[in-house]
Amino acid sequence: MGRTLRSSGILTDIEADVAAIEANSRLQEPERFEARTEALDEIEFGIVNRMEPLLQAGGPTDDLAALQRRIERVRKRLESVNQDLFERIRSDIRSGACVGPAFTATVRRYVSSFDRGRRPTNEVGYDHLDAFVSGTLLRSIPQASTDSTHALEPEMVAYQPTPARVVLELIERARFTEDDVFWDLGSGLGQVTILANLVGRARARGVEFDPAHCAYARQCAADFNLSGVEFINADARFVSYSTGTVFYLYTPFVGTMLRTVLERLRAVAQDRPIRIFTYGPCTFEVARQDWLVCVDDGDHSAYRLAAFRSR
Repeated sequence: MGRTLRSSGILTDIEADVAAIEANSRLQEPERFEARTEALDEIEFGIVNRMEPLLQAGGPTDDLAALQRRIERVRKRLESVNQDLFERIRSDIRSGACVGPAFTATVRRYVSSFDRGRRPTNEVGYDHLDAFVSGTLLRSIPQASTDSTHALEPEMVAYQPTPARVVLELIERARFTEDDVFWDLGSGLGQVTILANLVGRARARGVEFDPAHCAYARQCAADFNLSGVEFINADARFVSYSTGTVFYLYTPFVGTMLRTVLERLRAVAQDRPIRIFTYGPCTFEVARQDWLVCVDDGDHSAYRLAAFRSR
């Protein structure tokens, strides 16, 4: 089997690709985050994927087993550099040294595509910015609750994180003041809510139906000593939004449920002006509300941040 693989060049090609990553000493430099992320992607989606058919076809040979161990060593070495980097930044956040503009400056240092990634786009997708932000803010990702009492209702949409470029665009456009209270409806693991407080310095609230996700978000905020963040484990239809001035929805629910929540927000708008930011298909339903005015160009797209204000 080993001779067949080598004669076909498959194993030799994989070994050459692994050797190229091993030989690139610059990948050990913390500032080379993007290149390191690309190398890890190449391992995961290129090298490992090419290994799978070989393992399935002939089972593990000595050559394949040795190559698997080698690949894993390379992967762990690169991941260790990232984890050390993330932990240093987490420590700075806890101490208050990496909040507001300081956090933004840190992101720029390690992600060269930061400003390019924040430009509006009509496509959904994730990039180096997401890998850096989620790597810093999130650790192991919890599974959704399996308790039947917390199963999603038909009109609830399964959690999907907002792309980091969209969150940073939201924060920039919102220009939070000390009077603002930001609410993320369907806050999931808490990344948007945490960034609104960490970067935008806003008092921030997240509403999340899934108890496992909500507990995880609370722990993240506590780990970073973010006292201005609160997560509420509840059905968004039955929460009081009386403190809110700025709201965000990444299509956490649709249909009647979405319209019910929008009515709750309309009631808040009768007492004070509010703003609503949306992302995803819910934008079109929000745009139909006669009590809201779109502050964009009106050219709505499902995957472009939209902003509205109450009349």
